[in-house]
Amino acid sequence: MKPLHHHLPLFVTILLATAALVHGPIAQPSGYHDFADQQIAFGIPHFGDVVSNLGFAIVAAWGWLRLAPASEHPDIRSGWVGYRIFLIGLFLTAFGSTWYHLAPDNAGLVWDRLPIALACGGLLAGVRGDVLRREGREFATWLALIAMFSVGWWYYTDLSGAGDLRPYLLLQGLPILLIPLWQWIYDMPAADRWAFGGALAIYVLAKLAELGDHEIATALGVVTGHTLKHTLATGAAALIVGRLVRRVRAPFRACAGACPPVLP
Repeated sequence: MKPLHHHLPLFVTILLATAALVHGPIAQPSGYHDFADQQIAFGIPHFGDVVSNLGFAIVAAWGWLRLAPASEHPDIRSGWVGYRIFLIGLFLTAFGSTWYHLAPDNAGLVWDRLPIALACGGLLAGVRGDVLRREGREFATWLALIAMFSVGWWYYTDLSGAGDLRPYLLLQGLPILLIPLWQWIYDMPAADRWAFGGALAIYVLAKLAELGDHEIATALGVVTGHTLKHTLATGAAALIVGRLVRRVRAPFRACAGACPPVLP
C-alpha cells in the first residue's frame, strides 16, 4: 500500500477540479485583446509582443537538438514521451502566439492557447514519468487530448456567448502544484527541484506581468507587461530544458532491459 502522502497529488487535482465545478464558468475578461503594445516597427504591428515569441522557438530547438538524440539516456528515458510533447508545444507556441499577436482576436487566440496547453500537459507527463521511473505514454496521450479539449471547450462556449476557461486554467495551474509535490514525494535530486521550482516561480511572475500589461508599460516605458510575460516564460522554459540537458551529459549506453540509474 502506498504511503498516505503519495495520494496528495490526486487529492489536490480532485480538490481543484471540484472547486472549478462549484465556481461555475470563468469568462475571458472583456477587453482581453487590448494590449498595451501598439508599436509598429519594421512593418510589424505589436512589435514587442510579436518578436518576443522568438525565444520559445529557440529554447525548444535547443532542447530538441540536445535531448532527442539522448532520449534513451536512463535519466530522461522515462519522461521523454512527455518532454517531447512539451518541446513541440513550446516550439508551436512561438508560431501560434506570433500569429495571434499580429492581429489579436479570439480566432487567433485558439492557435496561441492550444500549444501552450500542450506544453503544460507534456510537462506534467514528463515529470510524472521521471518520478515514477516508468514511461507514461498513455498518460501523456490523455493529457494531450485534455489540452486540446480545454481550448476547444473555451472556443465552443465562447461562440455560444458564454466562454468558459475553467479546463484551460486548470491545466495551467496543475503543473505549478503537482510538479513540486511529485518531486518532493519521490525525493528527486535537489538540482531538479531547484530548477523546476525556479521555473514555475518565474512562470507565476510571467502570469502576473500579463495581468499588469498596461501598468508595467506605463511604469517602464520601454517594455509592456505582455512582452515581459513572453520573456519570463521563455526563461522558465530555458531553466527546465537546461536542467534536462545537464542530465544527459553523463555517458550512457543503450540497453534492452532496465538500465542502472545514472546520478545527475
